[in-house]
Amino acid sequence: MGIAEFLDMGGHGFYIWGSYGTALFLVLIETFFVGKRRKKAQEELEQMEAEFVRVDNQGING
Repeated sequence: MGIAEFLDMGGHGFYIWGSYGTALFLVLIETFFVGKRRKKAQEELEQMEAEFVRVDNQGING
């Protein structure tokens, strides 16, 4: 069995490798968007923590 036969997959290679390619592409895109959502959530958390400290300090001093 040569590499060409393996890639052809008995005539179904286009669909099989296309499916693998599509799945890989979607996993990479999802990984990218998860990273963006994580960064946004981290920024929001930092803002909420800063606001909490500000309000808490006003209660102590005011």
